[in-house]
Amino acid sequence: MSTTDNARSPIDEVIIGGRAVGSGRRVFVVAEAGVNHDGCVNTALRLVDAAVDAGATAVKFQVFRADDLVTKDGATAAYQRGSTGARSQRELLRGLELSENAFQRVAAHCADRSILFMATPFSESAVAMIAEMGACAIKIASTDLVNAPLLMAAAVSGLPLILSTGASTHGEIHDAVHRLSASGCAKRLVLLHCVSSYPTPLEALNLRAISTLRRTFGLPCGLSDHTESMHVGGWATAAGACVIEKHFTLDRSAPGPDHAMSLAPSELAAYIDRVRGAERALGSGEIGMTKIEEDVRAVSRRSIVAACAVSAGSLLEPRMLTTKRPGSGIAPTEMDLVVGRRTLVDITPDEALTWEMLG
Repeated sequence: MSTTDNARSPIDEVIIGGRAVGSGRRVFVVAEAGVNHDGCVNTALRLVDAAVDAGATAVKFQVFRADDLVTKDGATAAYQRGSTGARSQRELLRGLELSENAFQRVAAHCADRSILFMATPFSESAVAMIAEMGACAIKIASTDLVNAPLLMAAAVSGLPLILSTGASTHGEIHDAVHRLSASGCAKRLVLLHCVSSYPTPLEALNLRAISTLRRTFGLPCGLSDHTESMHVGGWATAAGACVIEKHFTLDRSAPGPDHAMSLAPSELAAYIDRVRGAERALGSGEIGMTKIEEDVRAVSRRSIVAACAVSAGSLLEPRMLTTKRPGSGIAPTEMDLVVGRRTLVDITPDEALTWEMLG
């Protein structure tokens, strides 16, 4: 950990779309539509509807032009080849583009359905386009954590930034955070732990990294989840994630690069329900008795009672006393104050002692 990390004052929360995002706040769930529209705007609009129905906070897409993003001979990753058969990234990505007009329709539909619109830009011009469309935040993909020109364009936008850290070293993350913080973004920056493996096996997920990122960089942190598990959202919430991003699709069997590792709409709804359940279970963190415990406390705590018949005027000895339920009499913690006292009345076996019985 660098001295710069240690010197940074922790940021408790970031405001995204009018919502406070941070520790102890409601988890900001991003339904990652990504490129699962397969280049069809009507499918993108249906994905927005599915995200709303599932209870997501925001729905996110990816904005790029294939010719600007990758060289003509850029190879596909193994998971992309396996799901699409494409050998060229450019060939694959061209079929997943949406026009600016299409994204305007998507953003307008998000506003109509009262869900926040987000997007990941893959160029500086895309940053400007996303900002003009009223996006609540800019998401920087793990692949662009080291893309200084894109980071600076995102910083200048003035929007909150959510930065994924997949396949990045500690030094690379530190440099990106330092670069963005120096550009005035510290109070609008969220980091997401991410494992750049599609799908991510559970044993590689490393959810403890969420709290490590938080301690190291003093920023709100969350998870970009590439597993196929329905439970990770709840686990990540328990691990301290304040933002969770999860891919979803209308059809897991569709021939695109991300469909197979994405959740179906009903699965996304169940996933988010587990997040909300984990939030309820985590509670406030305050220690102490709650109202719902009062009934059990009253009948299951113990009182000091007579272990035998005790005549008035007797000097109480330990052998004369025991503790039994319920806890309506003198508490067992007062035993030392009861022993050695003289009784004022006769006490029957099993009778709970009160202070009025004692001299």
